[in-house]
Amino acid sequence: MTTPTLLQGQTIVLIGAGGKMGCRITDNLMKTDLRFLPVETGAKGRENLEARGLVPVPQEMAVPQGDIVVMAVPDVLIGRLAGGIVSAMKPGSLLMLLDPAAAYLDQLPLREDIGYLVSHPCHPPVFSDETDPEARRDFFGGVKAKQSIVTALMKGPESDFVRGEALACLQYGPILRSHRITVEQMAILEPAMAETVSSMLVTVMGQALEAAVKAGVPEEAARDFMLGHINVQLGIVLGRAGYNFSDACLTAIEYGRRHIIREDWESVFRPESVREQIDIMLHPERLDNASVPGSQA
Repeated sequence: MTTPTLLQGQTIVLIGAGGKMGCRITDNLMKTDLRFLPVETGAKGRENLEARGLVPVPQEMAVPQGDIVVMAVPDVLIGRLAGGIVSAMKPGSLLMLLDPAAAYLDQLPLREDIGYLVSHPCHPPVFSDETDPEARRDFFGGVKAKQSIVTALMKGPESDFVRGEALACLQYGPILRSHRITVEQMAILEPAMAETVSSMLVTVMGQALEAAVKAGVPEEAARDFMLGHINVQLGIVLGRAGYNFSDACLTAIEYGRRHIIREDWESVFRPESVREQIDIMLHPERLDNASVPGSQA
């Protein structure tokens, strides 16, 4: 993998290098000639690195050397770990997060002499031109299948965005498209659009499949029927199919909307709701006390 000129000579520190997301990034960074310092404290994570022939570097040794410090740790840990990491970073370096949650909730200690950037993968699209069987099985991305990314510069000079985006393209590659957005826009995409709405609806679709099977439909038939219809439905809704739902289907859609979806469901995209969603993701114990859109106080 060719290293972009602007990243040559840069030292990359990856916090959580042996974790679930960390391993994906580690594997891609190992294909480059970048100086890469993997940091990992978990026993399983250290095993993952050792299986790749890597020796974890202590955080206190690695962070001060980093030109770009990437935090590949769970969102719930970022607020707790960021203080020690940020304070140890050298002037002119860049802190890179993989998710907007901590940045959106102002959980990062700010320094005037370092930059802050967030970059997140879009994952390989449903509609693609992938023909390689391995690429078609790469649902998450970052291995064989091309995917797009979104990147936001939270704080710092334009040069920080340029080198941060360049690193994001390496660690999430192969890349289809790179989109520049804001941290606030990234929070709208995730969790509001992609998790609170889309992931929730997909789980309901899975439950609908289970309900059909319980009602007596052979499982394989129900699965084929569901997957085929999802393909058509997405093609129509996303403007790829070239035709619309039938009149009968539109009536069924309206019936389902009235019986399943709240009328005020789009309120989850309001800034106060997005903030609440992220707060609850970081504090799951608060879910039962969360406000319900449209409910009476």
